Amino acid sequence: MTLFEKVISYLPEVARPMQRRLSFKEKLKWTIICLVLFYMMGLIPLFGLGQNALQQFEYLSIILGAQFGSIISLGIGPLVTASIVLQLLNGSGLVKFDQKTHEGRRRFQGTQKIMNICFVIFEAGIYVFMGGLAPPPELAGTPFFFQLELFLVFQLILGGIIIMFMDEVISKWGFGSGISLFIVANVAQEIFMRSLSPLPSPTNPGIATGAIPALFQSLAAGDAVTAGLMLSVLIATAVVFMVAVYAQAMKIEIPLSFGRIRGHGIRWPLAFIYTSNIPVILVAALMANIQLFGRLLQNWGHPWLGTFVGNTPSTGMVAWINAPDILGKIIRGSITGTDFTQGLAYTLFMVAGAILFSVFWVQTSGMDARSQAEKIMASGLQIPGFRKDPRILEKVLDRYIGPLTVMGAITVGLIAALADLTGAFGRGTGILLSVMIIYRMYEDIAKQHMMDMHPMMRKFME
Repeated sequence: MTLFEKVISYLPEVARPMQRRLSFKEKLKWTIICLVLFYMMGLIPLFGLGQNALQQFEYLSIILGAQFGSIISLGIGPLVTASIVLQLLNGSGLVKFDQKTHEGRRRFQGTQKIMNICFVIFEAGIYVFMGGLAPPPELAGTPFFFQLELFLVFQLILGGIIIMFMDEVISKWGFGSGISLFIVANVAQEIFMRSLSPLPSPTNPGIATGAIPALFQSLAAGDAVTAGLMLSVLIATAVVFMVAVYAQAMKIEIPLSFGRIRGHGIRWPLAFIYTSNIPVILVAALMANIQLFGRLLQNWGHPWLGTFVGNTPSTGMVAWINAPDILGKIIRGSITGTDFTQGLAYTLFMVAGAILFSVFWVQTSGMDARSQAEKIMASGLQIPGFRKDPRILEKVLDRYIGPLTVMGAITVGLIAALADLTGAFGRGTGILLSVMIIYRMYEDIAKQHMMDMHPMMRKFME
């Protein structure tokens, strides 16, 4: 056994359930427990925090599943970053894992956990020592200042490790994954606050924070511009929801039959958005990390990724991957040609990133044509009219899986980018992710646990 394998064997992990199939109530219990803990941890402030330079990037915290200034300021950022790096290494062939074997899967999961921990420690140090989350400035130059910095790093690492294990608990004992659930939790909170909050806006005390109360207030006051802005955001949010649900429901069904039982068969569904929300999560988290590190580098005096004016990226890479509010600027009459150019660059980056990560995800997660063909053959199924040969089945499936991987990624990237450009609540990317996550969770629950539910819940799910 090598040193690396010994390290993997000593890593703590959440035990898998002993029974093969958990009940609906058991999964619901653990999902709710982790969700409540996530919200509670978001309310625990970092002890010794004086300067929170990341607070102005609150919109990025939605995608990162974070609450800047709290013990979960890192959110899912380190986990997603580690997944991106591992996919790139595996996809490029620098590191190879045979996930068809138990040993290969164990090595892959162990490597990912080690990278998760490394990125938690790395990002915690970056956030604190580069001034994003810093002790009170009046203590600068004193020994106590450095001690507080170390304690802030410790609290961030603790929160990041807890998030990592909560993700593992949900993956093994709950519904879906923790990464997806924490994104949905943040987006739901943001949509609720930005649509219904009656509290006054900090920038305009005469108008409510929530779009619906603000719409009625602006109509009563005869403020057509504000009313148009609020109405456009509400419509954009509703349209993104409908388009995302429609796209998620599209699928291709391949007819299969049981070789030994004539007249009986099933249809094998392949979703149009084949890789679901994974590519968009990775691209959105990558862009959020670039903007956060760009701001930290600027504060540090090295604006290598670009510069910010206030809260808005103005030059460099951070400006080109920032989604301008095209619809809002058109209503205000302040739209420029630069806004359209930046919007086009943002859309191209989102689509290209979605395609790249979609291809890598298919290859590393067992969704490729060969893996699907082996799964079908193991079930005793075959395509009517074709010889029962896995190589033939693989070629047939590859006609669908290859194009679906690319077309689904283009579609989901375009929807996310266009939704961001319209200024929809919770960012368009966040809404798209939430709809796809909830829809996939609904399908899984309806498929696996329909008979376990309470009759009223069963009727609702139907």
